[in-house]
Amino acid sequence: MPVPVAGGADGPVRQAAEAFAAELIRLRTAAKLSQLALAQRLGYTKSYVTHLERCTQAPTQPVARQADEFFGSGETLTRLWRAYHTARAAGRRQQSGRPTHQTPPRPAPAALHSTLPRDIAAFTGREGELHRLLRVAEEGRAPVISIHTVDGMAGVGKTALVTHAAHQLAARYPDGHRFVDLHAHTAGQPPADPADVLATLLISIGISPQNLPDTLEERAAMWRDRLAGSRMLLILDNAAGPDQVEPLLPASQECLVLVTSRRRLIALDGAEPLPLDTLPPDQAARLFTRLARRTPTDTDHSAVTEAVRLCGHLPLAITLLAGRLAHHPAWDLTTFTDEFATAQDRLGELETSDRAVAAAFDLSYQDLPPHLQHLFRHLGLHPGPDIDPYATAALTDIPLAQARRHLETLYTDHLIDEPAPRRYRLHDLLREYAHTLTTHDPADARTQATQRLLNYYTHTAQTADHHLNTTSRPHTHPTPAPGAVPDLTTREQALSWMHTEHPNLLACAHHTANHTQPTHLIALADAMAAYLRQQGPWDQAITLHRTAAERAHRTNDPLGEAGTLRDLGRVRQLTGDFTGAAELAEQALELYRALNDPLGEAHALLDLGWVQQLTGDFTAAGKTAEQALELFRALNDPLGEAHALLDLGWVQQLTGDFTAAGKTAEQALELFRALNDPLGEAHALLDLGWVQRLTGDFTAAGKTAEQALELFRALNDPLGEAGALRDLGWVRRLTGDFTAATGLARQALELYRTLGNRLGEANTLRELGWVRRLTGDFTAATGLARQALELYRTLGDRLGETYVLLDLGWVRQLTGDFTAATALLVRSRRLFEEVGDRQRETETLNSTGHPARPLRGTATGA
Repeated sequence: MPVPVAGGADGPVRQAAEAFAAELIRLRTAAKLSQLALAQRLGYTKSYVTHLERCTQAPTQPVARQADEFFGSGETLTRLWRAYHTARAAGRRQQSGRPTHQTPPRPAPAALHSTLPRDIAAFTGREGELHRLLRVAEEGRAPVISIHTVDGMAGVGKTALVTHAAHQLAARYPDGHRFVDLHAHTAGQPPADPADVLATLLISIGISPQNLPDTLEERAAMWRDRLAGSRMLLILDNAAGPDQVEPLLPASQECLVLVTSRRRLIALDGAEPLPLDTLPPDQAARLFTRLARRTPTDTDHSAVTEAVRLCGHLPLAITLLAGRLAHHPAWDLTTFTDEFATAQDRLGELETSDRAVAAAFDLSYQDLPPHLQHLFRHLGLHPGPDIDPYATAALTDIPLAQARRHLETLYTDHLIDEPAPRRYRLHDLLREYAHTLTTHDPADARTQATQRLLNYYTHTAQTADHHLNTTSRPHTHPTPAPGAVPDLTTREQALSWMHTEHPNLLACAHHTANHTQPTHLIALADAMAAYLRQQGPWDQAITLHRTAAERAHRTNDPLGEAGTLRDLGRVRQLTGDFTGAAELAEQALELYRALNDPLGEAHALLDLGWVQQLTGDFTAAGKTAEQALELFRALNDPLGEAHALLDLGWVQQLTGDFTAAGKTAEQALELFRALNDPLGEAHALLDLGWVQRLTGDFTAAGKTAEQALELFRALNDPLGEAGALRDLGWVRRLTGDFTAATGLARQALELYRTLGNRLGEANTLRELGWVRRLTGDFTAATGLARQALELYRTLGDRLGETYVLLDLGWVRQLTGDFTAATALLVRSRRLFEEVGDRQRETETLNSTGHPARPLRGTATGA
């Protein structure tokens, strides 16, 4: 609102204001500028210039000085402003009833121009954030938003950023620069009172202490009045909240206000937030080397990367650690980093006489109410990388809605991050700090909290596993349900939950292994088995199941041991360790028989029979599949029966009984469909497609493979998808569409390599070699076959080896090297005789063979 000029029509104040306005109009007119153009040049609004020229706005010293500088008029307008100021002061004395000759007033305090702290000499990085702050004061533009809040966790560098930005912006704000510490988190000091802050600010611009109003509202009004039309830069550092900041804000957008806080100032209207995260790794490394006064050698770069990682890329931690190194030029950087990595009290290493990371965290923690302190401490008990409201509710034994509210408050206070919606995590150093606080709670309370968390994860993983594991599970004991669990009623929901939570599940399993809690370890391993087989990573699955099996054996749990051995063996089979897979299946089978457990025995027989197929022992594989089928039928287990039929059908295919194989595959398909089991249905379609291909019905085989591919993709099963792609590519090759065959095989190869499935990779390399041979690229065909041969030999897959020898023999034959071709074909025939594959033995005679069978990794016990 414009400030009316005091005094009557002929009063001295009015006359002085009119003189100022007249000179401003004269100078503007002489320069041929409109009011808008002059306002834009000076950085004010048009309405402000209009009010000055109409004498409805009091002139100020800053605008007088700016206009004199712009017009080159010396101090003409500045002298006129002094005359106005003198007349107004005299008028106020007269209004107070005091004669002007009595008790001369005390001189006003000298106005301060800038109270900014010194710039940060080693300021590094933050280019994007700095640009956002600098662009608000571009030449010739008033900022659209004049209030910016920079929020972030303790030690993230908020004050350094705004101070550095303020020094670069200073010239654009000629009416002064103020830095105010609001002490929201200052050791030994309460948060600053806004009324006291306003008193300091008003005095700093020349207001006499005796003229300060008494109330907060009056001081805020005077502050806004004195800054009207001014261009001032104001930093409000370390703010406690919106109520502390709001009275200090100028009304004019000509001023720029930068606010820093450890809290997200959500309720501060009109402010543009700039959340500050930790430094990116490259910027963190540059800051470390700059502060440490080091020029890293080639061998030092990895040590610097590790040092800043251990600091969590937090600027305060980096500054303290690098500062220690800077004062010891003789210290070796790599040794220094190694010592920091192995320090028992890493937070203790990050402190100086007056600065410490832990002390900064203490101030944030102590500012929390007791119930949030309790929650923060309990987060230090969580072994995984992140947490959601459901797990938080279980960990702290509070209702779900309350857990959500508490997590949101900690997020607002920058004590936790939210990397994904409703997923929260502690910064690495805050996690370590929280863990140091857990001793504030009794040992029994900590144990009960951890037990509740493990119960939640185990129960929910078992719920998800019901949708992912399509076989009957021998004697899986469900964990009691906690108070609140997510809705996992579909396979898609279960798969998504497992994908999100599997790092936490693995962390919990590792925690239980180190804290002698075998029940949870074995149950978690069992619940995760199907997911890890289908999605990987298989090296993690092997570690998990091996640890669980060892723990079950040591605690005399033969049933748990048998189950974990089965899970371990199935992953071994997927990675191509057929010898190890067979041994594990036989151990599990022996345990189940000793326990008189026919269901476990039937499943172990399925595992053993599949390995026997893969190693070419078809006679044994057939007998094993029949035993499993008989047991499942006796147990009235149609799902197990369907899987046993799949195994039996494969043996029938491999031994050349295609009619029986087709009927067996159709029986399995019918059972899976009756059971509404789309995953089993997809595998049965693959089996049926193979029979259709082998019997020359390529049209039906292509359609069947497409149906299987569609199902696998809908189920998000990459291993099954890879097998369907390879089968469909095979059909395309047989029908002469070599381009499509190559594309499909390459997609399958990429999936197999991503999964680490070496047998699938070898089989697909053979398929690509076939296509190259048929298109006349014999060099590429030979190279692909040799890659496959190396893989088969590494895997100990004699049947696969015979196929590749056959392939190489055909290439030699086509290139006219009949001697080498004959030798290779003879070698392959002998191997076929040894493994009992009569069909392939015949093919070596007529040279019309076809690729190796697929790897059905999830059909049995998905």
